[in-house]
Amino acid sequence: MRIYTRSGDSGETSLIYGERVPKNHARVEAYGTCDEVNAVIGQAISYIEKEDFQVKAILIEELHHIQTILFHVGSEFATPNDKEVMWKLEQRHIDQLEKQIDKWQEILPELRQFILPSGHVAASTLHHARTVARRAERIAVSIQEQLGATLAVKYLNRLSDYLFVVARTVNHQLKVEEKKLKADI
Repeated sequence: MRIYTRSGDSGETSLIYGERVPKNHARVEAYGTCDEVNAVIGQAISYIEKEDFQVKAILIEELHHIQTILFHVGSEFATPNDKEVMWKLEQRHIDQLEKQIDKWQEILPELRQFILPSGHVAASTLHHARTVARRAERIAVSIQEQLGATLAVKYLNRLSDYLFVVARTVNHQLKVEEKKLKADI
């Protein structure tokens, strides 16, 4: 199979089921931004794999699962309203993120002030993924009426919370001090 089709050379692409739209269509922007989140998570995983800490295997497994679910989110965005979503998000995906957030927070010191997105390169990369997830969420909110009833916005909101907590977890596990926001600048 060839990787290039030349079908997008005129600035259009296909949604699922073949509907053609401009490449700057809000749906394309939404699923493209989910793809970006996915790539940044993949980069974070590559940094995590180089380290040795207690919860490494569990964390990598969770992140790989999230990468798969992000394809479900993208599917929600790439499917026209009058068609059936092939990889539909379910409430259990959001519930799972909430359980994971709660689990990681149990091992973290209480957060009493803002922190800067920094620390170990894996943690910083997870913070980067978090900001891209927030952008995907903002795009999803802007097209929510077009999407109809979907859990995509809720999932992306929870995903950014998860990535924040996991970035903190990586720093904590690797004994990298979080940089506190200084109010006296």
